[in-house]
Amino acid sequence: MQIDPYLCFNGNCAEAFHFYEQLLGAKIIFTMTYRETPCASQTPPEWQDKIIHTRLAIDGQTLMGCDSYADRYEEPKGAWVSIGVDSAADAERIFAGLSDRGTVIMPIAETFWAIRFGMVIDRFRIPWMINCEKKP
Repeated sequence: MQIDPYLCFNGNCAEAFHFYEQLLGAKIIFTMTYRETPCASQTPPEWQDKIIHTRLAIDGQTLMGCDSYADRYEEPKGAWVSIGVDSAADAERIFAGLSDRGTVIMPIAETFWAIRFGMVIDRFRIPWMINCEKKP
């Protein structure tokens, strides 16, 4: 079994996934636009080049996403994407990237369980937790 986060965007999925690809050292391995599907004829012209499905791979894991039609889009609530890293430097770097034009919910800092932990909602309105646990 594999559980993969699936992120929905309000028309800026391609921009977000290119940003995540660069920031996380990942690779976009698949992207399809609405234009490339059987439903293209039923898709508004301004939505043809939006993403119906994309997949990013990093270290054997997958992050997926799409652009939801504006009338179906809902800002994420009640869930966070958690990134666990092995070094404080990686935690700081990723947190800084996600914080750029985002909203810091909890500044990255040492906690009782982590060398670094922080929470941020990025510029694309996706909530993230960055965690670098203390070694026993």
